[in-house]
Amino acid sequence: MRSWRVVGVLAVAGLALAGCTGSGTNTAAPAANRGPVHVLYAGSLVNVMEREIGPKFAAASGFQYQGEGGGSDALANEIKGKVKQADVFISASPATNSTLEGAANGNEVSWFATFASSPLVIGYNPNSKFAADLKSKPWQQVLAEPGFRVGRTDPTTDPKGKLAVQALDQNGLSKLASDQAEVFPETELVGRLQSGQLDAGFFYSAEATPDKIPTIAVPPGSLAANYTVTVLDNAPDQAGAVAFVNYLLGHDGTSVLTANGFRLTSPPKVSGAANAVPAALHPQIPAS
Repeated sequence: MRSWRVVGVLAVAGLALAGCTGSGTNTAAPAANRGPVHVLYAGSLVNVMEREIGPKFAAASGFQYQGEGGGSDALANEIKGKVKQADVFISASPATNSTLEGAANGNEVSWFATFASSPLVIGYNPNSKFAADLKSKPWQQVLAEPGFRVGRTDPTTDPKGKLAVQALDQNGLSKLASDQAEVFPETELVGRLQSGQLDAGFFYSAEATPDKIPTIAVPPGSLAANYTVTVLDNAPDQAGAVAFVNYLLGHDGTSVLTANGFRLTSPPKVSGAANAVPAALHPQIPAS
């Protein structure tokens, strides 16, 4: 069953076939209205996927694009439970993919490639009454002040939620880490912050960059999203999935990622069965 909350974009013209080149285009004849390519992705990618990657892929390839963001672990569970079917899965943690590997998990994933990272930060509303304190005092002290509202995602469904809890625990804020009052879906956090419902929230830096959200670094620096991509083994549209991954990891896609503050993993690091990576992806994901 397919369930899509974010509506995709219809391509008006295109040049790429399933084996798009590293630049995200090729010289094949235009072919419109192919697809749609269904992409499930970590909710922290909603802006870059829906504003840039998805529409630009559709315009370049002739495929339609249809995407949905959510907590990586929650999406993986829905794939495994056959609640959602997709062609491409992008997670924010390599560990998430293990829940889709093997016969016990439906043989949904044979391989995945880590292609980018983004550190965990605290993003804050510059109009918050606590903004001045966040600029001048240790963030651990400010978050503990009465009335301060800091949002995060659910650690049971989203890797970022797990990192936020880890950061709070490591910085003497275990009581705050156990408070469930400020737990929200990943796709809602930016909106709640910008509307003033929250004073701050835990984000990845690449989420904050496009919306110009001021941030504070969260030590240790090892707390970060590590984004992975795979063509699902049971993808209904394997050709469209390969075309999308080629675009994402090619020159055009990585240029968008870099401009939005992602740290690229170059070349992408393959995990799982490297020999299962489609040959058409080898220009972007070199065979080991």
